[in-house]
Amino acid sequence: QVQLTESGGGSVQPGGSLRLSCAASGYVNCMGWFRQAPGKEREAVAIFYKGDGSRFYHDSVKGRFTISHDNAKNAVYLQMNSLKPEDSAMYLCAAAGTRPRCQKGIVDYWGQGTQIAVSS
Repeated sequence: QVQLTESGGGSVQPGGSLRLSCAASGYVNCMGWFRQAPGKEREAVAIFYKGDGSRFYHDSVKGRFTISHDNAKNAVYLQMNSLKPEDSAMYLCAAAGTRPRCQKGIVDYWGQGTQIAVSS
């Protein structure tokens, strides 16, 4: 069982920035972040695919969020800039163990989640 350990998050004013980190205790083929706001469905925000180094971004965060990967630390980082109130949600680190499962959007492992609040 792979453990995902998250850090970062918190409260920020609109237009501010935050950085999330997530480290995996074992091998995963893809890692990234989902978010869920009260009353809304969980959605994928940004995913990094180790096989080819490609990245997925939700349309609402393109140009504002950047996901990066540190292979030595087996970790991903989500730099969130120009934050908006609608970015407020619980952010969960997620990962899958194999390329086929990553390609199908299947999540094998979840982090504990970290709250992001954007308000003035």
